[in-house]
Order: sequence, then structure tokens, then C-alpha cells
Amino acid sequence: MKPTLFLIFAALALAGCRSQEEPEPKPLVEVKVVPAAEEDVPVVVRAPATVFAKEQANIAPRLTAPVRELPVRKGDSVSAGQVLARLENRDLLAQRTEAAAALADAEASLAKVSSGTLPTEIERARGQVATTRAALNQAEKFYDRRKQLFDQGAIPSRDLLVSETELAQARTNHEVALKALQLLESQSKERDLEIARSRVEQARGRLAFIEAQLSYAEIRSPFAGTITEQFLFPGDMAKPDTAIFTVANLSTAVARAQVPESEASEIRRGEACSLLPSDRPSMEFAGTVTVVNRAVDPSRRTVEVWCEIPNSSQQLRAGVFGTVVIVTGSLKKAVVVPVAAVQFEEGSAKGEVVVVDSARKASRRPVETAPAGAGKAALLKGVRAGELVIIEGGYGLPEGTPVKWEQR
Repeated sequence: MKPTLFLIFAALALAGCRSQEEPEPKPLVEVKVVPAAEEDVPVVVRAPATVFAKEQANIAPRLTAPVRELPVRKGDSVSAGQVLARLENRDLLAQRTEAAAALADAEASLAKVSSGTLPTEIERARGQVATTRAALNQAEKFYDRRKQLFDQGAIPSRDLLVSETELAQARTNHEVALKALQLLESQSKERDLEIARSRVEQARGRLAFIEAQLSYAEIRSPFAGTITEQFLFPGDMAKPDTAIFTVANLSTAVARAQVPESEASEIRRGEACSLLPSDRPSMEFAGTVTVVNRAVDPSRRTVEVWCEIPNSSQQLRAGVFGTVVIVTGSLKKAVVVPVAAVQFEEGSAKGEVVVVDSARKASRRPVETAPAGAGKAALLKGVRAGELVIIEGGYGLPEGTPVKWEQR
């Protein structure tokens, strides 16, 4: 029994000695650090943007007619004034011939009256009154039919406007014919001259109108550019409310950015801006702010800002997405660290960094950041210049963990 008791007491004594020993020190965690620097940092606004051509036009005809010929197609480059489309114009050519003959007849009558000869043209004038009265009746009926169709939504307002114009012209023609008859019946030489001159002016106006309509049958580009869209083809019916082509001039591009309203107040026209296009992320295109919208989009709470960019090389294409960058000021003597040192909150400029404190232990600091360019972040609070900031090994590191470091 005695040897057994001795062993028990010895074991208890040994356990008591071990419990009084100090705990083993925690192992040091290896990390990599950099000292927080102090720099002047530009204040930058970044916003998503879409590229548009500065000059862009939907090319639509001014009259309704079938498309006869399209000398160009989608993707072609065009010059200012180049013919893009030709419409059928045979009816207009016939009307021009008729109008030219009417002008010649009116000028001959004026010459006859001016020479002193007073032909009895009263019967002819009465015939003209009857003709214009019949034309007016027909124009009124045609307008009434168009008005009914318009009220039913069967035709566009432009077609009704054409009928109104034709009705007004018919009324004018009839009034002129009546006036001519009245002047003839007055047997006054002065009035005879006035009638003849009126007929000449009327005929000239009619011919000028037809000539203008003929010119509209050839559709030309308003400026130099590229055809980016094509909507009609030969044989299609062209109408004033339907575009045939879209022409865009991309020698100057405009990146339209949607800037959060909280940041837009710092942006001014004339400031430098740049675009980082998504299809060429390694390239940066410099430009100038030309538009800062005074209205806020109520649904997105953003302000539209235009960054105008010279694009003579045509490297930027319409419709490309990208990021507009605008420098609006500068942070003097800001504390700057690598972006890798910041553990950001999702979707926020806030986060935290881990620094090495004076006890050589990890200390977590909440921070607010601002972009500093070139993979850096400016810390608006939380860290002083010169403090060692962990850039590798700090993620998930508990507060107060002893560390040993390698400085970069």
C-alpha cells in the first residue's frame, strides 16, 4: 500500500507544478505590410455611360411615293449633300410640264394686254371660274373624306394636312379666277393688266411648288457621316413619318453618363473628362464636359452629363458602353494605401483595414475611402500616414493577433 500511495502523491504534486507554469505564447502570423503614404489625390467622379454620335439624323422623305432607287446602303460612308434615295416622280414631271405651259400662256396674255390690245376674254374667264369651282368642290369632298378617316384613326395627321393644303390652294385658285372675271367685266385697262399679272404670278407659284416637290424626290444627306440604320428598300412606300436611313457623324463622339445626383453638383461644363470603353478597357479617350443636365431623373436619381470626345480616327463606335471619369477637385495630403489593403463592405466605399499597432499586433480600423487611381485608395479617416497597413494575410485576422511582417 505504501508504494502505491507514494506514486499517487507524486502524480498530484507534478500536476500542481504544471498548472502553475505560464501558458505557451501564441505563434506569430506572417503578413505583408506597407506604410500608409501621404499624397495629393484628385477627386474623381465615375459613372456608367453610352457612346452616341454628336450628329445623328433620321432621314425621312417630305412626300409620299414609292422608293425607286437607293444608291447607298447600311454601313456606307456618305458626304454632305450626297443622294441617299430617289423616289418615283413621273406624276410630278407631268405636273411640271402642265405648270410650265400655264405660265407661258399667262405671260402671253400679259404681253397682249400690255401692248394695248383688249381681247374679249370674258368667256374664257368665266370658263376658268367654272373650272376652279369644280376643282374646289372636288377638293372639299376629298378633304371631308380624309377628315372622316383621320377621325377614325385610319390615316396620319400628315395626310390630313396635305388635303387641307390642297383645299386652300383650290380656294385661292377659285378666288383668283373670280377676281379675274370681275376685272375683265369692268372693262378697265388697269384692271386688265392686274388680272394678267395675277395670272402670271399664280402660274409662277404653281410651277415653283411643283419644282420644290420634284426636288424632294431626291433625298440627300444633311452632313457627312455613316449610314447606321436602313429601314426601307426599293419598292417600299416612303412616307414623311417613316425614316429611310439613319446617318451618324462619329468624328465627334458624346459619352452620355448617368451621374448620381449627390456627385453631379461638383461637375462643371468645360472640365476635363475621359472615357474607358468596355470593348477596349486598356484605352482611355480624353474629352470635355459639354452638358450637365439641370434636371434629375426621378426614377434613378441621376443627372445626365455629356463628355464630348474627338473621334477623327473612328475608334469609338456608337452604342458602346463604358465609364466616364471626371476630375472635380483634389484632396490635399490624403492618406493613401493600396486598394488590396481595404476590405470593402459590399457596394460601398466604406470598409476596414488592418494595421500593425505599437504592440506588434493586428488592429482593425473602420475607414471611408475615395478613389486615388492606379490601384490606390484614399482613406478619409481611420489611419494616419506612416502606419503599417497589412496588404496580405489580414483577411479574417482576429483583433489583437501578434504578427511578424515583411515590408514592401
